Amino acid sequence: MELPALATSGQLAAWMQREPDELPASASMVLDVASAIVRREARQSFTRGTSSALLYPREGWAVLPQRPVVSVQGVTVAGKPLAPDRWQLVRDRLRVPDDQPVTVTYTHGYAAVPGDVLAVVLTLSGRVLTNPADLRQESVGSASVTYSAETIGASLAPADRDLLARYRKRVSVVGLR
Repeated sequence: MELPALATSGQLAAWMQREPDELPASASMVLDVASAIVRREARQSFTRGTSSALLYPREGWAVLPQRPVVSVQGVTVAGKPLAPDRWQLVRDRLRVPDDQPVTVTYTHGYAAVPGDVLAVVLTLSGRVLTNPADLRQESVGSASVTYSAETIGASLAPADRDLLARYRKRVSVVGLR
């Protein structure tokens, strides 16, 4: 499923202090790419949606990968539904009776893109549109412009990664059986 961009062309124009018709035709593609980069770094979709995930509980707890978790529609064990009174949702964790693999269908994501995530998408998109040729420096007559390393290429700056760090899972435990 193709996820929508995390920001609109109108938001990008406002961020760059331009009129929407001043943006190049590639602006929507740049927003799509910037959104994909942000999602990959944060390991979150941010967009409200419903997913199914196969989880391997440890000590009766399974962590749902997409946050925030809005609701759980169903839990199955070996293809059989688990009664709602046999599991419990606690934030982004699911309490189940044992450590058998479970498939969980759940709704997750934000009603609106969080402001810090929106800022990263808009900043990255603005950098790409401001310096599409990935120039390090350009001069015309006596005027010279030097771009910082962060403005070269469609990649996240360290400050952008820092903003997205809180959305990534901090710890992952892998059990070998």
